[in-house]
Amino acid sequence: MKLLKNFTNLIMKYKHGWILSYFFIYILWFTYLERTVTTKFNPIYSRLDDLIPFNEVFIIPYFLWFIYIAVTVAYFLVTSKQDFYRCCAFLFSGMTVCLIVYTLWPNGHYLRVDLEQLGRSNIFIDMLASIYSFDTATNVFPSIHVLNSVGVMIAINKSEKLHNIIWLQWSALILTVLICLSTVFLKQHSIMDIFGALVLSVILYAVVYVPNRLRATAKTSKLSKNPGI
Repeated sequence: MKLLKNFTNLIMKYKHGWILSYFFIYILWFTYLERTVTTKFNPIYSRLDDLIPFNEVFIIPYFLWFIYIAVTVAYFLVTSKQDFYRCCAFLFSGMTVCLIVYTLWPNGHYLRVDLEQLGRSNIFIDMLASIYSFDTATNVFPSIHVLNSVGVMIAINKSEKLHNIIWLQWSALILTVLICLSTVFLKQHSIMDIFGALVLSVILYAVVYVPNRLRATAKTSKLSKNPGI
């Protein structure tokens, strides 16, 4: 009985986590697109892509993305409802916009390398081969990998509890940059996919975070003029 009560209290304490159910919608939608957008799509390409060499070592930050996103969202879930809502608003809005773009304007690329023709074999190649096997080279612009990395980095930076932890801020920045680079060095994305995600990130930042900052500034200004409030 006590266990049931503790479980109920836990659910009530973190009931705001219900919005994570969005992932079911995302997975279903994205899976549908992966299965239907296969050969007929708009190619994404830039001449800059040809200047970027393939490097399988970048599979490490590419895989760290999954931990980076999950740990950040989970941390805000249990520590700050406000940060959690803002982080999810950024991520989920951005992911939805990306899915809409993929649906209305199917896109993909022809940048992937033939791993069997590389002339070398290692654990990083094997890890990338597993990615290539289930993740198609379609539905890439804008890059959700890049978008979400930037989103959690902003969430970490804007968190009152985390903002002054310098080593964490630098770590988040470095990891985000490495993840963005990994998408092109692994030939998972075109450089255009990164640019598209960055533009979308700026828009989402303006929608999700700027109004809150303006309200905070207005409140501070009001208090300074009326210290007795």
